[in-house]
Amino acid sequence: MPYQVFVSHATADKWLAVTLCEKIESIGAATFRDDRDIDGGDDIPDRIRSQVKQSRELVVLLTPESVDRPWVLLEVGAAWGWRRDYRIVPILCHVTVDAIPDIIKGKKAFQINDFEQYLNELRKRIE
Repeated sequence: MPYQVFVSHATADKWLAVTLCEKIESIGAATFRDDRDIDGGDDIPDRIRSQVKQSRELVVLLTPESVDRPWVLLEVGAAWGWRRDYRIVPILCHVTVDAIPDIIKGKKAFQINDFEQYLNELRKRIE
C-alpha cells in the first residue's frame, strides 16, 4: 500500500488543494481529497474516518476560507484523535500562525511558499 497523505481543505480552495495533491503525488505518495474521492451516496463522516486511518499523515490547507470550516476542523480532529504519532502538517496561505486551530497549535507549520521544504521532508518519509 502506498504512503497516503490526506489533504484537508475548504471547497473554495480546491485549485490549491489539487495543486498540492499533484506535487505530493509527483514524489510518489498517494493522496486523499474528499471532493475527488468521496462518491455520491457515501457516508461522508465514515469515509473521512476510514481515510484518516488509512493515511499516514494529514496536510491541512489553512486559508481565510478554511480556518473556521466545520469539515476541516472535523478532519483535523479525526487525525488528532487517531494515533499519538499521527503527523498533521498545517500549510498556511494568507493566514498567520494565529489561525492554526488550537488542537494543532504545537505542530510545525509551513507557509505555502515553503511547500517544497515539506515535500523534501515527505520524500524522506516515503523512501
